[in-house]
Formats: sequence, C-alpha cells, structure tokens
Amino acid sequence: MTRFLALAVGVFITLAAPLRAEVAITPVTSESGLQAWLVEERSIPIVALDLIFAGGANLDSDATAGATSLMTALLSEGAGDMDAQAFAARTEELAARISFDAGRDTVSVSLRFLTEDADEVIDHVRAALTDPRFDDDAIARVRGQMLSKLRRDALDPNTLASRAFAQAAYGDHPYGRVSDGSVETVAALDRAALLAAHERAIARDRVFIGAAGDIDAPELARLIDRLFDGIPQEGAPIPDRAAFAAAPGVDVIPFDGPQSVIAFGHDGIARDDPDFLTAFVVNEVFGGGRFGTRLMESLRVQRGLTYGVGSFLASGLLGESYQGRMSTDNANAAAAIDLLREEWARIAQDGISEDDLSRIQTYLTGAYPLRFDGNGAIASSMASMQYQGFDIDYVNIRNDLIDALTLDQVNAMAARLFDVDALYFVVVGKPEGLE
Repeated sequence: MTRFLALAVGVFITLAAPLRAEVAITPVTSESGLQAWLVEERSIPIVALDLIFAGGANLDSDATAGATSLMTALLSEGAGDMDAQAFAARTEELAARISFDAGRDTVSVSLRFLTEDADEVIDHVRAALTDPRFDDDAIARVRGQMLSKLRRDALDPNTLASRAFAQAAYGDHPYGRVSDGSVETVAALDRAALLAAHERAIARDRVFIGAAGDIDAPELARLIDRLFDGIPQEGAPIPDRAAFAAAPGVDVIPFDGPQSVIAFGHDGIARDDPDFLTAFVVNEVFGGGRFGTRLMESLRVQRGLTYGVGSFLASGLLGESYQGRMSTDNANAAAAIDLLREEWARIAQDGISEDDLSRIQTYLTGAYPLRFDGNGAIASSMASMQYQGFDIDYVNIRNDLIDALTLDQVNAMAARLFDVDALYFVVVGKPEGLE
C-alpha cells in the first residue's frame, strides 16, 4: 500500500506544481535507432512513458474488423508464463499504471511507474508486447464484453448517427466501418486472428515515443531499447488515404424516441496543411462545443432548439472531414437543419469579427498550458505531437502562432473551410418535416 501511496502522492505534487511558460524537450535517439522526446522533471521519482503505434483498427480486414481492438484489450490479460491474474498481481506489486488502447488510427501504450522499478516495469510491459498469451478463457471473457458493448451501441442513436455518417463518407474504406467491428466479425475472432492483428500493429517502424519525469536522455534511450527488444522492425502496410464521398443532402434513419440526433459535415482540412491552425481557430469560434460559439448562441441560447451543439475538425491519419453533432426534438429537426445551413453560409460569407478573434486568441492561449499539468499529460503530448507531425519546438511557439493570426487570414480560411452546398446530414429519430 505504501508504494501505491507514493505513486499517488507523486502525481498529486507534480500536478500541483506551477505551470511553466516553456517546456524543455530533449530529442533522444537510442542505440538501436528508436527516437523519443523527453521532458525531464527530477523532483519526484516517477516516470511517464507513452507509445503510439500508427495504424490501429485501419489494419483490420473487413472479415476481421475488431481484431485490433480485441487484441489490445487482451494485452493486459496475461503474457509469457503469467496468466491474467498473475499479470495483474505483478502490475500491482510494481505499483505501476499500465494501459493499452486501440482506436481507428492508433494503438497506444501508457506507463506510469516509480523510478526505482523502471527495469522491472519495462520487462513486464515488454512481455505483454512481445509474448501475449491470448488464453481461451481471457478471449472469451473480453470478447463477451466487446459484444455486449456492440449490442448496446446498436441501440444508441448517437452511435448510429456516427456510423451512418462514416459509411456515407468513406464507403468501403476502413474509415467507413466501426473500429470495434460488428457483432458478427467479433464473434468470429479466434486466437489466430489476434496473433495476426498483433503482428500487424506492434512494430518499430510506426512507433512514436514520449517521456516525462525522473529520467535523463541516456537512461531513456537504454529503457526504450530494452522495451523494444524482440519487437519486429516492420508491421503491416498502412492503408491508402480515404476520400470524403458523402453526397450533399439529408438521410433519415428511423428511430423511436422524442428526439432526433443530427450528424452533419463535409470534406475537411488535412492535419499537415500549413493553415490547419487557422482552421482550428475558426472552428473554435464557430462550434467549439461550449457557450459563446456561433452555433451554441444561435441554436441554444437564442432559440432553445438543443442543449448542446458543436463542430470539430476530424483530421485523421488517412483522411479528413469537418463534422458536427446535435440533438433536438423531432418537431424541431427541420428547423435546426435550416439554421445550421444558415450559420454555415453566414460564416463563409461574412467571417468573424475582430472581437471574436481577440476573445478566442485569449481563450486558446490561456488554456493551452493546462494541457501540461503533470508528467502523464506531458508524456502523452510528446508522443502525440510526433505522431501528428509537429516540430519539436511547436509546444513553445504555438501560442505565438495563434496570436499572430490576422483577421484577414482567419476569414480567408472561413471562406475556404465552410461549404454550405456540400453539407451532408444524417438524422436518427422521427424528425418532422424531413423524409
């Protein structure tokens, strides 16, 4: 118990430390050629280490959709000579926090551990990454959990709207299907399918590594080489990019209930576009998902059509779109769509005001340091920044880039980003006035 309290107290102290204006990032290259970004913080004997493997559920075939998600969920269910209970007991004994996760574009690994246990924790996680057991009883149990979630999702209008939007937008591309697969595909997954998914996803050629805490560059280089000992150099090829293909218009999916869920959007902007940050700022003014945005003011505050509405840049590894979500009473669905179109057209034509720009610059630059409120958040950000293609100095110049944006630049992006004639809507419910 004492070791767990030490880890918990260490995290608390780190989070309570004053936020720094600058983040000193050290690039690290290991003897075997692995690269990482490190932020040293030696005051507390805790290390945070995050890995992002590019590819994720995109690497599944149509027949094995959900394999990467199930495989990743099973990495903590036994490795080497440890079954699920033994693996969990060893994790607890080390007072480590270890998590594995899979998404559409990535498989991620997150570690939090005491400095004195670094080698033992690394060996423990390496066993999961290089020698997962995938025991039949663990497969049956975790697969059952996934199947239960998939069946619940089939009754959730928000999930149905997102799935229908993705299918219309991307068709047969992996982006057009559910990352966790379907009841049919997941039910058919066996140990061989999970081993194949593991071989596809876990490889050195697609990993991005971030670290923070009580560790220096030579020690981090040594640890990541130890962690990746036995992990193959190459994984499966990344699929081709996806083109947004949803035709403008409205699709209605009948669903019993008092409200309609509306998913909407069109083609977006790539993450590596030099003007992506400008598009991000425009969206924060328009539909950033909080009070004060154009959409919230128009649809909730002024007209009371919804409790919440927002838009977001869905810029992924293989494709991009600009999307939004809202719910409204069935009787108001047609009016809500009309207002969304009006707001879409208005910002494209008129842009935003100088006051809008000044307020959002103040908000975004003030909120940004809060992302780095502890070693875990910093390590995660270091891995994510590399995965997204940021330069190593981005974290320290990002606020300057936002403050430097002019109204002309922002409004030129609004005219480019928003295309009312291309808007596609999926409505799940029993909307009145829509067919």
